[in-house]
Amino acid sequence: MTHKNPAAEGSPLVYQSRLPLSTKTLTTVTTAIRRYRTQVRSRWRKLPDATAAAIVLAVLRHDQRPADLACANGISANTVRRWVAQVIATLAAQMPRLSRVLRRARHHTEVVLLDGTLIPVQRPHHRRRRRAHYNGKHKTFGLTVLAITDPHGNLLWISAALPGRTAEITAARRNRIPAHLRTADLGAICDLGFTRLDDQPGVSHAPRPRGAHPGHPDDHPTIITGRRPARGNPLTRHQQAVNDIITSERATNEHGFSDLKNWRVLNRLRGNHRHATTLLRALTVLTQTHVTR
Repeated sequence: MTHKNPAAEGSPLVYQSRLPLSTKTLTTVTTAIRRYRTQVRSRWRKLPDATAAAIVLAVLRHDQRPADLACANGISANTVRRWVAQVIATLAAQMPRLSRVLRRARHHTEVVLLDGTLIPVQRPHHRRRRRAHYNGKHKTFGLTVLAITDPHGNLLWISAALPGRTAEITAARRNRIPAHLRTADLGAICDLGFTRLDDQPGVSHAPRPRGAHPGHPDDHPTIITGRRPARGNPLTRHQQAVNDIITSERATNEHGFSDLKNWRVLNRLRGNHRHATTLLRALTVLTQTHVTR
């Protein structure tokens, strides 16, 4: 028996919306749908793969409600949600690990850019979750994520989503980013929030000056940050100039976050936050496909 719920106010109105995405991005999502359909041995769908890919991109790019898109295309809202979940899971599996990303980046650059951001979420109902997801810096609820970009601002890697109360330097230590950078022989330019991140600097193998300690830090640090002014000890003119240079170099990192947050589904995450990491990894793959500097 089939139940058809009539529209509440007559026939629905359908409008067109432009997706500012490249053909390569549409092809990537269409390939993900076909790959999943081949994996589960699904022989048919209610709509062609290209149309389903456009619907999924409308949800991710413009944060369109699945019920609105479903009504306009003659399908159910659960079908749209299922397609979105399938594409997200398929694309997130294509995101490489941090060690592999840094090995690839070593062939093109000697330094990368590391920074963190906050992804807004809905106010949790549970009191403990509210305390865990409240970020005192931004005065709102969210999830803390780290991102690594190249000097041109291309997004290379994104970390797992942590509660908003987690500091960025704590998230970097949990992901063992300094150890991965030393293994790949790369340096990272960061802001002052990562000043004490490189707590295990390498040891120089060059000949030591006479009287120097045998374990003195390397001249090529893994984490490159500016200098913080201390009480009663302000920065000199040269130290301030170094801070300005580091700030100008790491400014391109904001382009990577801007490209990622162009997916409006990240304006305010809804639903279960445990799936946020999978969503962020899938959007990172789409961002890498759509934007290349």
